[in-house]
Amino acid sequence: MRIPHLLHVFSNFVPTGTELRTIQVIGSFGREYRHSIVSMDGRTEAAERLPAGLDVRLLPNPPKAGSFATARRLRRLLLEEKPDLVLTYNWGAFDMLLAARSTGFGRVLHHEEGFNEDEATSFKRRRVFARRLVLPRVHRVVVPSRKLLSIATGLWKLPAERVRLIPNGIRLASFTAAEGNPELRRRLGIPLDVLVAGAVGSLRPVKNYLRLLEAAAAVPEAHVLLVGEGEERPALEARAARPDLAGRVHLAGYQADPAPFYRAMDVFALTSDSEQMPVCLLEAMASALPAVSTDVGDVKAILPPDQADFLAPPDGQAAAALARAISRLAGDPAARRRLGAANRRRVEEGFSFEAMCAAYREIYHSALVS
Repeated sequence: MRIPHLLHVFSNFVPTGTELRTIQVIGSFGREYRHSIVSMDGRTEAAERLPAGLDVRLLPNPPKAGSFATARRLRRLLLEEKPDLVLTYNWGAFDMLLAARSTGFGRVLHHEEGFNEDEATSFKRRRVFARRLVLPRVHRVVVPSRKLLSIATGLWKLPAERVRLIPNGIRLASFTAAEGNPELRRRLGIPLDVLVAGAVGSLRPVKNYLRLLEAAAAVPEAHVLLVGEGEERPALEARAARPDLAGRVHLAGYQADPAPFYRAMDVFALTSDSEQMPVCLLEAMASALPAVSTDVGDVKAILPPDQADFLAPPDGQAAAALARAISRLAGDPAARRRLGAANRRRVEEGFSFEAMCAAYREIYHSALVS
């Protein structure tokens, strides 16, 4: 029996949300498909996370020579590889959509996951027009959030039947209720009797962890635990060194398994300027943590109604609002337990890994037989 060949095209193949979720989905399918992966910028660090025993190849990245030249090279790649299905991820892989269109290849699933800081508050007109022109020709556009579904059908003017909402899901068994994780706190130099507000994610400007530090500076009893790595680390280290935060900020770097770090937290903080359906929030909820967050993407819809009072608009007043939310939870352990338990139930009821994989299997099949 012939095994279908899937070609995945990423802007970069690094161990962050989109790539890690795709790796998990690939692993769940076993040897049901063959996979080839292209990283447009040549970064392939996420390959280390691919499960053993699968038929997965890393292909050379195309030259950075402008969209049309790059699309021509990708066109040759399509003709050489002859994939059964092409999967593209975000704007950085858009040149492959141009290449597929030039060959008449229509078995394409394009995934839109969210936006970086360059489109956190407004959209680039050129990209809007490109999406309106090209995306109606693909088999489906896959989005993880209702917010992105609205953008796709409204701003990009895609027919509703061309867009598929597949919410993110996580393996619940990987996360247990936060209990302070005293051993990890000791290793990180965090006192056992302080409130820890934590965050997990790449240290990029759009995540705005400086907002979290400003909030923590106004809550003297709080420490901050940041799990992740990225370009913003020097700025965060500089802010953390100032007297109002000295000794209260702990940067743990990238961690392949963040579950023990969630257990060392008391409150989860999401302070981004832009999100859609953040996996880190689901993981924190599965760890029975209460959350304080900017009101971005689908965050309000993901969280239970009781969490609405702990959300803040992502504006210039957000740090002060988040500080008040952290301070409120710091003084009310019973509320932390109650909200954490409700968050765990919410994930159990609506965001399972199995349901997400079943949805992906169905849409892969529908594209392959189209």
